[in-house]
Amino acid sequence: MNVQRAQEIASSPVMANVLCDGTPVYIQHVNEQSETARIYALNNPEEEREVPLYSLSEQG
Repeated sequence: MNVQRAQEIASSPVMANVLCDGTPVYIQHVNEQSETARIYALNNPEEEREVPLYSLSEQG
């Protein structure tokens, strides 16, 4: 996923269908410089992690 699209999803009030390694996730924040995103799995919101944007994909 590119930086611009990840930022659009993160700032949108509409929930997007984003996957990380096949798991539905929520994008909290996008770091443009490092091209990473702070995410958490929808089924485990307590476990936040930072992942490279290339590991995210949008479904649908």
